[in-house]
Amino acid sequence: MSDLKTRSLVSAALFVCLTAIGAWIRIPFPLVPMTLQVLFVLLSGMCLGPKLGAMSQAAYLLMGLMGLPVFAGASGPHILFSPTFGYLAGFILASYAAGKVSKERTSLLGLLGSSVVGLLAIYACGTIGLFLNLNFIVGKDISFIGAVKIGVLPFLLADGLKAAAATIVAYRVVPQLSRIKAGVEAKGKA
Repeated sequence: MSDLKTRSLVSAALFVCLTAIGAWIRIPFPLVPMTLQVLFVLLSGMCLGPKLGAMSQAAYLLMGLMGLPVFAGASGPHILFSPTFGYLAGFILASYAAGKVSKERTSLLGLLGSSVVGLLAIYACGTIGLFLNLNFIVGKDISFIGAVKIGVLPFLLADGLKAAAATIVAYRVVPQLSRIKAGVEAKGKA
């Protein structure tokens, strides 16, 4: 296995761990807890790129579905029927989207845009999941706007701050990672 592939796998594993740690830092809210996962999900895409970032979040989701204690609440296959599952599934899309946008735009404003796109992906998947869960599993009659009111609005400020923090960290870290990658590739060709 090449040095670059090894570094990539270790980096992806690091983001799996960081996302899990972010889940354990939790502020309770009704139905959907507030955690630091969003920060690490956005960073995974911006630091690892769209594919590897999405794979790190898919590995995180798979670990939780297998029962490893990596989610903010309970873990295991029953989480598929939880109001929060849409948000968790949205982590994969969010990491991919943030990575895709940041690949094209590495300025501070471009990275902020990638954070916002990633956050919107989490909210879209999460709100759809919450809406479906409450209406068809829990049996509460709630409108889509009602799902937005309880699953998005209370988190906008905190998630906006996490997106800003992810942007600042990525702005500092991504150029360093690019230099390291270029050095490893040059070493491999020599």
